[in-house]
Amino acid sequence: MINQVLYNQLLSQLTDKLVILPDKPEENVINTLKSLWYAATNDPRPVQLAEAGDLPPLTTSQETKLHGLIKQRLEGIPLAHLTGRQLFMGVELLAGPEALVPRKETEILGNAAVNLLHSLAHHPHQIKVIDVCTGAANLAIAYAVKEPRARVFAADLSPDAVSLARKNVSFCKLEERVQVQIGDLLSPFDELEFYGNIDLVSCNPPYISSAKVDKMHDEISKHEPRAAFDGGPFGIKIVYRLISEAPKYLRSHGWLVFEVGVGQGLGIVKRLKKDQNFNEIRTAQDEQGEIRVIMARRASDTAVQ
Repeated sequence: MINQVLYNQLLSQLTDKLVILPDKPEENVINTLKSLWYAATNDPRPVQLAEAGDLPPLTTSQETKLHGLIKQRLEGIPLAHLTGRQLFMGVELLAGPEALVPRKETEILGNAAVNLLHSLAHHPHQIKVIDVCTGAANLAIAYAVKEPRARVFAADLSPDAVSLARKNVSFCKLEERVQVQIGDLLSPFDELEFYGNIDLVSCNPPYISSAKVDKMHDEISKHEPRAAFDGGPFGIKIVYRLISEAPKYLRSHGWLVFEVGVGQGLGIVKRLKKDQNFNEIRTAQDEQGEIRVIMARRASDTAVQ
């Protein structure tokens, strides 16, 4: 039996003081307490899986550890940093300050890309994917898990993010199908073997304007890497580079898929419709009807010429 008095006290403390950000809708006071409880027993679980089952009793030292974890959470340290775990598209991953904590909203991008990969599964060649700005490699790993024929090449500019991404690849036992490199956007793949041979290029780029990054909640701005958010003065610097550089790598009729910020979608779609490298543009919306994902299909080489 757990110490119910302790549980109730901590639950009341979290209810009164915990601030849960809108971009982490999976969190609430109950599963926050339970996930920290498990973490105190050295049984880390993603918050999404913490509510299942009965909590274990705590030793005195574990109670002390739990109080410390609660204190850190109330000070604004992200829950996933304290547990070291996060669920993304049903896949359990390692999490930490080295990279952006995978967000629920990015599952819109992940699901859109996976659906495109499934549509390519009848092709005779192995499906090849590049995921840039990979962060913790959550998208790259999800592609490999959801589409067994996919071979995924991932990259990030941050050495810390690449370190975490490689740990996640090992954690998920996908070393043979997911490779992570360090480098700026598509530069790690600037080799002949990749030109025109990629079925899908994906990216969850930094898309928040530099001025807005400084105004973000402390839980984000003080604990997650700025480079994962800062998209330049207008928030679209990386997106436009991606649109320009991706066609060289895509097969004819391959797909470029990326996430965009609220309010950015229509302008970027308009730009893509004028780009002769692409012949079909699709979008995916969030629950509020905002465009959050853009999919652009590579025109055939003859069409571009």
